[in-house]
This record gives sequence, C-alpha cells and structure tokens, in this order.
Amino acid sequence: MRAIILNGHGGVDALGYVENFPDPECGKDDVVVRVKSTSLNYHDIFTRNGMPGIKISMPMICGLDVAGEIAEIGANVSGWKIGERVLIDPRNRVEGGLVGETIHGGLAEYCRVKEHQLVAIPDGVSFDQASSLPVAYGTAHRMMMTIGQVTNDDKILILGASGGVGTGALLLAKMAGAEVVVCASSDSKMEKLKSLGADHAMTYMNNEFHKGVYELYGKPGRRGFEGGVTMVVNFTGGDTWVPSLRSLKRGGRLLTCGATAGFDPKTDIRFIWTFELKLLGSNSWERDDLEQLMNYIRDGKMEPVIDKKLPLTETREGIRLLEEREVFGKVVINP
Repeated sequence: MRAIILNGHGGVDALGYVENFPDPECGKDDVVVRVKSTSLNYHDIFTRNGMPGIKISMPMICGLDVAGEIAEIGANVSGWKIGERVLIDPRNRVEGGLVGETIHGGLAEYCRVKEHQLVAIPDGVSFDQASSLPVAYGTAHRMMMTIGQVTNDDKILILGASGGVGTGALLLAKMAGAEVVVCASSDSKMEKLKSLGADHAMTYMNNEFHKGVYELYGKPGRRGFEGGVTMVVNFTGGDTWVPSLRSLKRGGRLLTCGATAGFDPKTDIRFIWTFELKLLGSNSWERDDLEQLMNYIRDGKMEPVIDKKLPLTETREGIRLLEEREVFGKVVINP
C-alpha cells in the first residue's frame, strides 16, 4: 500500500513516501479500515521529532485522526460490516497504545485497529469532517463542555484560537451562547476568527493581553465581582500564564489541556487566592465526546474548520504548514 513512513526522528525530511509498504494483516480481533481522510495534528510533529520517554518502533506510520470504510473484519469481530463508515478513536483504551504514534496510523491507504476503537459515522457527516475531530475537537469538547461547563453567562478569552483546539473551543463556546474574546498572531487570523463568531479579537500585545481584557470589561476587582473575563482557555503555558491569571474576574476559571509554549511557566499564586480563581485541567477526550461532536455536525450545529485538503504525496507540505503556523483550522490528507 501507499504510505508516509517515519524511519527515524528528525525534521520534515524524516517522513518519506513509499508505494509498497506491506498491507496490514487483519487479526481475529482486528478491523482493517480503508482510509478516506486523516487530519494532521501537532502530535504528528512531536512524534516525528521524538518525545522523551516514548519509544517508537521504526518504520512508523503517523496520523492519529482517521476516518474511512471497513475493508476487512476479524473472525471474532461482530456488530460491524464491510463498507461501514467509521471514525477511529486513536486511543486504545484496552490494550494501550496510540494510533499514529506506537500503532501504525492513518497516513496510508489502510489502517488496522481493534474493534472497540471504531465509532460509527452518522449520515450527514463527511469523512473529512469526522477525521477533523478526535485530537483537536475531542480535546476542546471535553475541556469546554465537560470540565469547563460553559454557559451563556460566560465571557471567555481563548489563546491560540486559530489552531484546531482553539477553533473548536471557539465554536463550542459560541454554540453555548458565550461571549468570546480571541487572541491570534495576525490581523488575517483575527478576521477569520470573527467570521466564525468571535465577538472580539486582539493580538498577544507582547504578552500583555490582559490590558486588552481590561479595556473591554474593566480591571478585575479584589472585593467585588466586576471586571475581567469568567474563563481563560490557555493551552500554551509559558509567558502567557500570568497574564491569563490577571485577565480573570473574581471566581473565574482557567482551563488548560496542554502547554505548547512551555510546561513550567512563571506564576504568581497571589492572583489565585486573592481572586479565588479555579485552575481546571482537561486531558484528551472520551468516546462520548466524539459521538456528541458528530451529532452536532449532523444536526447542523457545528462545522469543523478545514484549511487545506491535500493528497498523501503532499503530506510533508501539510506538516510544514502546521509547523510554521501557516494554518487556520485543520489540514486534511486524502490518501
């Protein structure tokens, strides 16, 4: 089969295109999926570069978010049929492992997974829409809806709003009726975010974006509940951490699901006790997050943001666009 393979850790050249990679063999508890769409994530870059503590057998096929049709079913598998449209949950919650990292992923014509990793794609949801969901939108859904419990009373600041998780967080917040402020790195991205429903947009202002929040809502009060936003979504960490704390009103909550700019930021715990802030962590997604997201799409409540659709042969270009932050939303690969 045709595939993009990782032969060793390194830069973009570590990913190679081959036309004769062995087809996956379907074990008795396995299902082989004919891949129709795979979306790229920063996790693919982390896997390519190498992550401390995670040993990967080479060659490896990356690509966590995979949607397609069932092509082969193992002898012990029941309840599924050939040709059925499915989304793969990349987390193997029984045997362990992650599709696209320690298990061959979706940057190929076929992908083999366990039966329990299949999620049926409803009518009205395309392969590209489905493959956009797990890592980015699944993470955003758990963070915003399950952990954050967003309501129409919230005023929310979202950092990194132009990426997959960020656009997902924005769409979910607006679906809940919240007022949303987004931070982005360019005027063009800010305009695109406004077109998705953002009420206000601003740059990072040399990591003094809390001043922009004060201009919109006033400075948070120490004794009352005026000023600031009720929620900050921060999965960047680094130098954005303290300004995020400074942006929150008394009783506000800071949500995090990652730390792309640094996991050990300087902090100032005086803001936490003075303003009675709540720090809420959210880790990846659950199966029901994926099912609920596909229901939103089916019912016309949400549309995943897809920036580029590329053939398998242009996967390295898709990775480059993602790595150099030239993407707004998701990049999808169609093998």
